[in-house]
Amino acid sequence: MKLIELEDGAVVTVTNMSLLSADIRKKLMVMGVLPQTQVAVIRRAPMGDPLQISVRGTSLALRKQLAELIEVEV
Repeated sequence: MKLIELEDGAVVTVTNMSLLSADIRKKLMVMGVLPQTQVAVIRRAPMGDPLQISVRGTSLALRKQLAELIEVEV
């Protein structure tokens, strides 16, 4: 399942980020988005982009195109 497919309020675990470019993956990992880390979807902007998530107590906004490349499991 992809991160973009989740409803608001869903709590999932990141399983795969290998589809992201190395630079983007590194930036997300520095911000706490790591494999086997729990992520909560807080909300989406009215037009669906960006997506607000919570990771380890930090709130992040992700572009829709990045969220489509992050695989998660419930």
